[in-house]
Amino acid sequence: MTTIKVSNRGAKRVRQGHLWVYRSDVRQADAEAGAIVEVVDEASNFVGQAFYSDASEIALRILTTTRQTIDRDWWRARLRNCAARRVSIKRETNAYRLVYSEGDLLPSIIVDVYDGHFVWQALSQGSDRMQAELIELLVEEFQPKSVFELNDARVRQLENLELRAGVVHGEAPNEIEVSQHGIRFTVSPRTGQKTGAFLDQRENYLAAQRVAHGRALDCFTFNGGFALHLAASCETVLGLDISDEAVAAARRNAALNEAGNVTFRAANVFDALREMESAGERFDTIVLDPPAFTKSRATVKSGARGYKEINLRALKLLNPSGVLITCTCSYHMSEAMFLDLIAQAAMDARRRLQIIEKRGQASDHPVLLGVPETHYLKCVIARVVE
Repeated sequence: MTTIKVSNRGAKRVRQGHLWVYRSDVRQADAEAGAIVEVVDEASNFVGQAFYSDASEIALRILTTTRQTIDRDWWRARLRNCAARRVSIKRETNAYRLVYSEGDLLPSIIVDVYDGHFVWQALSQGSDRMQAELIELLVEEFQPKSVFELNDARVRQLENLELRAGVVHGEAPNEIEVSQHGIRFTVSPRTGQKTGAFLDQRENYLAAQRVAHGRALDCFTFNGGFALHLAASCETVLGLDISDEAVAAARRNAALNEAGNVTFRAANVFDALREMESAGERFDTIVLDPPAFTKSRATVKSGARGYKEINLRALKLLNPSGVLITCTCSYHMSEAMFLDLIAQAAMDARRRLQIIEKRGQASDHPVLLGVPETHYLKCVIARVVE
């Protein structure tokens, strides 16, 4: 195994729990792209074993901080551990994340399950190099109906990896029907967002359902995840999304569940909220689940303006005792920043807000302490009080 020397700063970062070493902290490196290497500090003390990238700013992704034989059995044990941690989740849904990269100590590897069909993502040179062997192990251990590689994420370009997508095992249908809490959805890993659905909101759907009431508005609805869960608690639900394809998919899901009190409309949410305010419309429950408005530190300020704007508009549309479920999936938008901009929006809207819950991503997307990048989704549930 090739040895790579890193700075004491980089070594300290790993010893404090992080799994990444940046290129600026690499002192000596002579390894193949995607190789598994031994990492030592400036005094040649052992730090760990890691995937090495010769292209990304994340040069090393730590696999273990103890000397181990990383062979087929090692990978098999890691995959089995992931499955064991999700036994209870499988009782409530057939759509979940089996492997959550760094959160599951399997850096740059994501595996999602949709009714027995697996979607695989390799996001670094190391996991890409291991892909064939790891997919063999997935097939041996879990007997998936199919495995679809969705290796088209932009982060692969930072690794000098090609973008590709296609079936690598079995026969993968264009659409798959899944169930979450008894609600049926049709997902499409080939063409949908993420790997087919926003699995990370699954538990937040139920939290929203518990407090929702009256007339509801679901903004950025995508395939209707929040809207269809709110239907059980609300008189009517209106879902908005700028994508005609998303609205069509949401309508199909509503029909699948015979949800007669849910309607969907294609619209720019920012424009729609302003128009509804001008028209004097009011709601008792509003969900804001937008795409990431900021994907880097450089865009945090502009992203914050977008988040504040939609929260301000939504708060103006809420009736007294109305409930706001507001989310950000931007890692660079910290929970403290998010709460602050919600408070600013409430002040500008002249509404008092009572926080009911502060939530994150679903439990099959575990946050690994020491790796703050694994905690990206923030969900705040608040009530307007007079």
